[in-house]
Amino acid sequence: MTQEDDVPYPLDAAAVRSWCGLALEALGRERERIDAINVYPVADGDTGTNLYLTLESAARAVEAAFDGHTSAGTAPCLADAIGAMAHGALIGARGNSGTIVAQLLRGMTEVLAAGDGSADALRQALRRAAASTYEAVAHPVEGTVLTVATAAAEAAERAAGEAGAEAAEVARAAHEGARIALQATPGQLAVLGRAGVVDAGGCGLVALLGALADALSGEVSATPVAVRADAPLPEAAGCEVAARMATDGRGDPEGPAFEVIYLLEAEDAAVARLRTRLDGLGDSLVVVGGDGLWNVHVHVDDAGAAVEAGIEAGRPYRVRITHFGGVTRAKEPAMTARAVVAVVPGAGLAGLCAEAGATPVAVRPGEPPASGELVQAIRQAHAREVMLLPNDADLRHTAAAAAEQARTEGVRVALIPTRSAVQGIAALAVHEPGRSFDEDVVAMTAAAGATRYAELAIAERQSWTMAGVCQAGDVLGLIDGDVVVIGSDLTRIATAVLDRMLSAGGEMVTLVLGADAPDGLAERLERHVRARHLAVDTVVYDGGQHAAPLLIGVE
Repeated sequence: MTQEDDVPYPLDAAAVRSWCGLALEALGRERERIDAINVYPVADGDTGTNLYLTLESAARAVEAAFDGHTSAGTAPCLADAIGAMAHGALIGARGNSGTIVAQLLRGMTEVLAAGDGSADALRQALRRAAASTYEAVAHPVEGTVLTVATAAAEAAERAAGEAGAEAAEVARAAHEGARIALQATPGQLAVLGRAGVVDAGGCGLVALLGALADALSGEVSATPVAVRADAPLPEAAGCEVAARMATDGRGDPEGPAFEVIYLLEAEDAAVARLRTRLDGLGDSLVVVGGDGLWNVHVHVDDAGAAVEAGIEAGRPYRVRITHFGGVTRAKEPAMTARAVVAVVPGAGLAGLCAEAGATPVAVRPGEPPASGELVQAIRQAHAREVMLLPNDADLRHTAAAAAEQARTEGVRVALIPTRSAVQGIAALAVHEPGRSFDEDVVAMTAAAGATRYAELAIAERQSWTMAGVCQAGDVLGLIDGDVVVIGSDLTRIATAVLDRMLSAGGEMVTLVLGADAPDGLAERLERHVRARHLAVDTVVYDGGQHAAPLLIGVE
């Protein structure tokens, strides 16, 4: 970027777009260094990666906003661009720091959406951003990104008070204030002082504010963020910090075992109750968002309970549950021997898989995961050997690409050919980490293959099927992916599907209830199985999936 006569750029939509691009570049450069110094709240070495992925989502949203206006023959305004950036960060926020940064951007949007890109507006935006993070975090801790954000806002306040101040000068002052505050964090938070590093989340915020200053001034700087107070640019900045923390017992070995993150559609009153409940379940609670859409982050021992709390509050989706198996609070090696990564269609199944020790990737109808998301889940499993369960026939190529990428990173990955969530449940049930990898793969594959699968779906439009013509709103019964029966009553279609499947034999029926399953459906189907099919057991799970009111498995 160049600019003549040192005239600063205005804070407008184009500047926001430039800010996103520069921030993504900066976090891309800093990602590994930030990961390496990540010791708080959990030394899991992914803060830099999480911040990068959060900004990547924000940048995509901004580009989509520009593309939409281009197609319509209009130009986006500041409110459009900053609103898209905040929304993209919200829906793509990763980890504790990514969630807090999403709230920072939302706080800025509350001010800048008025369309005023003046120096005073930026001052107010940064002040609101800092305040909003304290509102989002259940138990604020000084010496973290919160402290850095506050210092940035205070520096911006002073700069904006100067006569004739430009937005670029305010942004540069905020960056400098944040940088100075970051260097002081080791003296404010004991765990940072013991490790000899600055706060990783604050490090990311300094990079973000530096990108904003560059976007407005036109003076792009690639100076790395200092990660230690005593040595600003060490060769392997913090590379051995996590290992040192693990071997000397520092950190919190008694802390929660899981990180749970999900998007939630819910009303404000329900979210207030959710905060209280989750605060009693674990720590590192951050709830950000508003206007009916929230991003929830918490560390807990009972991942299923955290997801259930979300189900009671509203509609959770994009559930991500990570087990802290290889970080300091568990005092285990950085890599475990073996793990399972499973794609699941609902929040309930995500909790079930997490309780069984798997890393779930929860998906929303119509939004299948990309291979990169599966690769990230494999990385977060922190294992040398991973079984990947796609649980959807349409994901086989995506899962294969993810497995291949993970193999290039030194992880041994076996793709278990599960075509439905019920096959994934069957495979997970026979998983035994104690036996050899190859034996475990064979057993899980055999269990999945021995499970016939079915689902009930609601027709969206008139169409031809193998069972005849269906109309919009009809209940469809599918076995192994093919429509075999059509009707109007969900219970009758379910019993018909069960009878067809059990006519070929079976010992176990698995029922996974969707979010829209009618009350009493499971009880009616269990009674039907007991009456018509002797010696067949039935197990019921609350899956919470929205694409199908019922999934059925027969083993």
